[in-house]
Amino acid sequence: MLTGSDLLAKVKELGDVSKSDLVRSCGYLSTKKDGTERLNFTAFYEALLEAKGLSFGEGGKGRGKAGRSLSYVTKVQFNGNLMVGKAYTAQLGLQPGDEFEIKLGRKQIKLIPLGSTDDEE
Repeated sequence: MLTGSDLLAKVKELGDVSKSDLVRSCGYLSTKKDGTERLNFTAFYEALLEAKGLSFGEGGKGRGKAGRSLSYVTKVQFNGNLMVGKAYTAQLGLQPGDEFEIKLGRKQIKLIPLGSTDDEE
């Protein structure tokens, strides 16, 4: 999915094509369970507005599935694991395989991406 200046350039390049072709060409489509394609118009228009410098408050940041607000609270599970959900990792742009150093402080846990310094946020 194109974003930012790449998205604006593609929209300008395509000119007067249909809205469906525009959304498809910019990569805003997914495949349904039955194998048909679904055009993601909302995501496309939100990205387009953001690329033009407009935003709607937080622009969806701090929201999880179905638009629910994230609580930023978790608890230790019965097996001792501490869960950080997909909405949080997506908000930070984390990908499967990203590695972190665990630093323990007094009543706190810090996850520091490998290769970064402690001062970065």
